[in-house]
Amino acid sequence: MRYPRHVVVLALLGMFALACEAGADAGPAPTGKPGAARPSMAALGDSITAGVATCAVYVACSRNSWSTGAAEAVDSHYRRLQAANPAVKGRARNFAVPGARMADLGAQAASAVDAGPAYVTILIGANDVCTGGVDDMTPVGTFRSHLDKALGRLKRGLPEARILVASIPDVYRLWELGHDDPDAVQAWRRGVCPAMLANATSTAPADDERRRRVDARIDAYNDQLAQACEAYGRHCRWDGGAAHGVRFSLDLVSKADYFHPNVAGQNRLADVTYPGRVTW
Repeated sequence: MRYPRHVVVLALLGMFALACEAGADAGPAPTGKPGAARPSMAALGDSITAGVATCAVYVACSRNSWSTGAAEAVDSHYRRLQAANPAVKGRARNFAVPGARMADLGAQAASAVDAGPAYVTILIGANDVCTGGVDDMTPVGTFRSHLDKALGRLKRGLPEARILVASIPDVYRLWELGHDDPDAVQAWRRGVCPAMLANATSTAPADDERRRRVDARIDAYNDQLAQACEAYGRHCRWDGGAAHGVRFSLDLVSKADYFHPNVAGQNRLADVTYPGRVTW
């Protein structure tokens, strides 16, 4: 997601064998790009996946990413995969860019293809609503067009890779939780997701209508993410709305902006989206 203005089980071949020996339901094993020497993964997305606001300073901090994070503080997909198969160690790339919108996903997909991972996570779309006012939100048709192009790039370049598409978190719930909290309101006044969080304490009909429109747009984006993943075929898994359905509390977001997941929030995202919780 954008900065404030003031500044699987996805089993790879080895993992699948281990899971079968243990009697686990691991799902099918991805083989990755032809010629890939070892199991590997990549993450695409925005500042959530880049780990913004999870370190001591307000910058991207990918070591705490729910997807590829290597720090012990976060039980990321990467760390879980590595625990099942040590060959994954050092084979995770994070291409997420703070502020990225769906229009930027294609370039990230191209970078992932060059890296040749067997597993790719995607979490993106919040900036398509949060970048400015309601009239600045990306049209749903445009959102889908960019999404299809990016997924097409992955499918052509990584035909055997497994893709996880995660839903956009529930920003409306964040407003519900924080609009009575003075610290959260003060942080949001610095330009955090103004389409949803501007005038956070207002109960005026116009402000309520604005928030409802943003909430509806996120739902529409999530519908497109699910449909696009289904159209991709059996190598793509939609999270079933798990990330959107996280019942975030303010204890799971950074006190720097009351918006980005903190380390506990990153852990929660990793937990609900990890493919072992949903069959392929």
